[in-house]
Amino acid sequence: MAEKVENETSQEDKEQYLIMDDEVELNTHQRINKELCGNVVELSEGYAKVELLTTREMAVDQMGLVHGGFTFGAADFAAMAAVNDPNVVLVSSECRFLSPVKVGDTVTFEARERYHESRKRRIHVVGKFKDIKVFEGNFLAVVLDRHVFKLKLIKDEEK
Repeated sequence: MAEKVENETSQEDKEQYLIMDDEVELNTHQRINKELCGNVVELSEGYAKVELLTTREMAVDQMGLVHGGFTFGAADFAAMAAVNDPNVVLVSSECRFLSPVKVGDTVTFEARERYHESRKRRIHVVGKFKDIKVFEGNFLAVVLDRHVFKLKLIKDEEK
């Protein structure tokens, strides 16, 4: 049975998450702008569901076509949440935009970790508006020992 718990972030960033299994907490992308990249609505080991409510600010024209970057951003967030490590970084992706998204659509992204070896993670993400598949992608991520900006670069080590 699922239960609602409060994510432990700063007071102004607190969100409600529907947590599955063993009360998994979101450990990555804690400061992401949820209005632009979606909200985690389900989370368990190796799985995340993110919902993105598209807004007028995402539109590229008067017809309300949403820029694909917002769709991709929400899919990427879902993939990183499925890995759920504070030091996860995206390495590459291969994706397809299957149907246009318009302002007012709520797109649901389901991300499942498909491959987990050492630091490498492969995540499959599907985005749907109602029953229409609008996005599908495969993401490759790595989990680092520490934050990517705290790693020693080869140039630094040569000095």
